[in-house]
Amino acid sequence: MPPTRSQATYDDVNLILRLYDMRREEKLREARAWFTANFRPASYSELLQKFAPGSPENAKYRMVVSYWEMCASFIASGVMYEDLFFENTRELLLCYVRMEKLIPEIRATNTDPFAFHNLETVAKRFIEWMNKRAPGSYEAFAKRMA
Repeated sequence: MPPTRSQATYDDVNLILRLYDMRREEKLREARAWFTANFRPASYSELLQKFAPGSPENAKYRMVVSYWEMCASFIASGVMYEDLFFENTRELLLCYVRMEKLIPEIRATNTDPFAFHNLETVAKRFIEWMNKRAPGSYEAFAKRMA
């Protein structure tokens, strides 16, 4: 667990702004829009069938998930103040809601117990943070995003 900090720094703010700028990049914006509208596989095998490796859809899936895994790694490692991140986006949670059921199968299939470890770790902390501030808010959000 990274060291706990009591407040954000200017570096945290600058990193959030840089991550936001990355989200505005045309290909990532397109991939995020596609993911939000279309990505709802019930299993990893369905993901591979519907969005086959090498397909444009698979590239969009990987772009979105790897972006949020990267962002989560900054929080999990203690580089970024998590409260500031949580206050500024819920899209990481959208990604997690859509990936949560797939993660165990992805790990088993690929013999990689750490696949999406940062996404899962930070999403669980985000859920706890969200429900502490407003009980039941994550469950309502997840229901809307599922």
